[in-house]
Amino acid sequence: MIVLTAPPTADRRNGAGRHALVQTAQARLMILLLLFAAGVLIVVGRLAMLAWSAEPATGRDVAAMLTPVRGDIVDRHGAPLARTIDAWSIGVHPDKVIGDKRQLAESLAELMPDRGADDYYRALTSGSTFTYLQRRALPELVNSVNALGEPGIAFAREPERLYPQTTLAAHALGLLDFDGHGVTGMEKHLDAKLTNPALRGAPVPLSLDLRVQGALESELGRAMATFGAAGAAGVILDVDTGEVMAIASLPSFNPNRMGKGDSGILNNVTQSVYELGSTFKPLVMAEGIETGVVTSMSKRYDATAPLRIGRFQIRDDHAQKRWLNVPETLVHSSNIATARVAEEMGQAKMEHLFRKLGFDTAPDIEIEKARPIWPANWGRSTTLTTAYGHGIAITPLHLASAYAAMVNGGTWRPATMLKVPQGKAATGRRVFSETTSARMRQLMRLVVLEGTGRRGEAPGYRVGAKTGTAEKPGAGGYNKRVNVSTFAAAFPMDAPRYVVIAMLDSPKGTAETFGFTGAAWTAAPVVSRVISRTGPLLGVVPDMNRDINVSELMPLLWRAAGDKKVDQ
Repeated sequence: MIVLTAPPTADRRNGAGRHALVQTAQARLMILLLLFAAGVLIVVGRLAMLAWSAEPATGRDVAAMLTPVRGDIVDRHGAPLARTIDAWSIGVHPDKVIGDKRQLAESLAELMPDRGADDYYRALTSGSTFTYLQRRALPELVNSVNALGEPGIAFAREPERLYPQTTLAAHALGLLDFDGHGVTGMEKHLDAKLTNPALRGAPVPLSLDLRVQGALESELGRAMATFGAAGAAGVILDVDTGEVMAIASLPSFNPNRMGKGDSGILNNVTQSVYELGSTFKPLVMAEGIETGVVTSMSKRYDATAPLRIGRFQIRDDHAQKRWLNVPETLVHSSNIATARVAEEMGQAKMEHLFRKLGFDTAPDIEIEKARPIWPANWGRSTTLTTAYGHGIAITPLHLASAYAAMVNGGTWRPATMLKVPQGKAATGRRVFSETTSARMRQLMRLVVLEGTGRRGEAPGYRVGAKTGTAEKPGAGGYNKRVNVSTFAAAFPMDAPRYVVIAMLDSPKGTAETFGFTGAAWTAAPVVSRVISRTGPLLGVVPDMNRDINVSELMPLLWRAAGDKKVDQ
C-alpha cells in the first residue's frame, strides 16, 4: 500500500503567508481606524470650540427667521401701506443666451409688453453679465418665460417691497434703494426700526387714514384735470395732535414701478414753496388782535383808494371803495385794509408773527421738506405785502400748522406722520390766546357764510375758511394770468377738529367758472367735497342744527340795497 503525503515545509510556508496577510490587513485597518478617530476628534473639537464661543440660540433668533427682512407700514387703522413679499424676478445673462436674440426679444415683448422688442434686444446685446427683465413677476409669467427654453434666462425668489395701495400717499411713504434701505419718505425715516430684527415683526402705524387719503387724492385729481392745473397739493391735519390724516401731492407716482433709488417727484406739500396769497390775512388779523392793534371788530380801515408803496399800488380785486371794519376786511378779502393793519403793527410785530408760526424754517415733519423763501429785508413794502401773502413763500404744510394753531385755542404743534397715542400729543407752544382763537373762529366762519369762501361750505360741518389767489412770480415779475389758488379751511368751527388745505398750481378757467381761476371758483369746491366725504370717516357727524354764534358780527356787515354776498 502506497501513502502520499505533502511535504511539511510547504504547509508551514503557506500558513506563514496567510498569517502575514492577516497581520498586514489588521495593521491597515488599525491605521484606518486611527485616521477616522482622528477625524472625528477634530470635528468634535471644532464643534466644542464653536459651542464654547457662540452665543446660545434664543427665541428672538427664531423669530428673526420667521419675520420679513423689513417691517410693514400700515395706516392708523392697520390697513397695509408697505410690506415685504417673497416675489419672483426674471433676469437674463446675455453672454449665456444660445438662441436667436432678436427672436427672443420679440417673444419677451409679447409676454411682457411693458417694454418693446427693441428695448429687450438692447438688453440682450448689452454685453452685461446680468440684467433684470421683470421684478415682482407673477407665477404665470414665470412659467410662460420659462417655456421659451432659453438657458440664459434666470429665475429667482427675492424679497420685494410692495405698496398695495399703488399711488396713494406715495410721496409720504417713499422708496428704497438697491440694498433695501429707505431713501425717501417714511421708508427713510423709519429705516432703522423697520430693519431691526427685534422690532420688524410689529407693523409701524402712520397717522394717515387710508380712506381719507383716497378721498383727498381723488378730489384733487378731479380738480387738477378739470382746470388743467400744473400741480396740486392737499393736507388734512388734526388741530389738537398735529397728526397728518392725509397728504396728497399731484402729479404722483407708483412706487411699485419706480426704479430703486429713484427719488420720484417733489412733494408739493412739504418740498415746494409758494406765495399763498390772502390765506395770510386771518393770521395777520389774529396777530393784530393779539397785540392790541386791532382794538375792536368795528374798527375801520381806509379802503377807499389803492395804497401806494413807492411807484407801486396795493389794490383790491373787488374794490369796495369805502372804509371797512374787521369782519368786512376778511369777508371782502381786502388787500388794502389788511395792509393798513400790518402797517399799524409795524415790521417787528409782523416779523415776530411769521417767526413764531415757523415760517422762517423748514416745516416740522418727518419726511423731506424745504425751507421757505424768507424776505431779504423787512422794509415797508415787505411789511405790507406779506400781510396778503406776497413776498414770503412757504409750503402748504406751514399754512396748515398755522391755521391749526389759530383755531385750536392758540397752541402751535409740529406736524407728524406717525400715529400719536391717546394723550401723547406734543406740548407745542402758545402763539395766540384762547380769546383771539375764539374770535378768529367766528371771523373764518363768517367768510364762508357771507364772503369769498361760500363755495367751500359743506352742509352740516360748519366750515370756516379763507381763500387765497396769488399771482405766480416769473422772470419778468408777477404773471397776472397765472396764479396759485389755495383754500384753507377748518371744521367744525364750533369745536374745531381738522384743518383742510387744497391748492391748485396754475389752474385754467372753464365755462363753469366763467373763466375765473381764483380759489373761490377752483379750490374751494374741492375742500367742500373733501369735507363732505371724509367728515363721517373722521368721526364728525353733520348737524344742521348746530353752528358757531356769529350774531354779534353780522350787524357789522354793510350791504347796499340788492347787494349780493361776495362771490369771487
